[in-house]
Amino acid sequence: MAEINTPNAAGGKAGARRSKKLSTKVDLTPMVDLGFLLITFFIFTTTMSESKAMKLIMPDDSDPKKDMTLGRSNALTVIPLADNKVFYYHGELNDALKSNGWGVTNYSEMDGLGKIVRNKQAALDKITPGKRKDLMLMIKPSPESNYQNVVNALDEAMINDVKRYAILDITPEEKEVAAAKSLTVH
Repeated sequence: MAEINTPNAAGGKAGARRSKKLSTKVDLTPMVDLGFLLITFFIFTTTMSESKAMKLIMPDDSDPKKDMTLGRSNALTVIPLADNKVFYYHGELNDALKSNGWGVTNYSEMDGLGKIVRNKQAALDKITPGKRKDLMLMIKPSPESNYQNVVNALDEAMINDVKRYAILDITPEEKEVAAAKSLTVH
């Protein structure tokens, strides 16, 4: 307990009658209790909120001769570009350019990359019901893209329940074609 003591103001003078002042006590115990309650509350609330991370499974690099085989119809390649643009193509690049199986879009869920992924899944389901799980989404960031573009592409994979996806290096040919096609399409 804390106390505040004040001396008597009358002193020892004769003739002047003054009232006797009592000492005042300030009890700080409730304030200390409140402080500990606040500290406890903030400690509990900060430990309850944890950061969330996306699970990213990368292929095994222990055997470099072991290649993954992938059907052309199952492949969808996405190349994030500058200005939130995405160049995409189905299958192999040269075949996609010949058959007009490419495009430039944005990250919009309804009209952009999400729609492209859903259309590809629907096309695979037309071939064989349940084949949508065989879709392989290959994300190849260009040097002009930023980290947020890659995260947006991974988010679309998660939103559309794409089980197989990979982040790969872009080839010089893909970089050249993506830059040229993104300038021609507005």
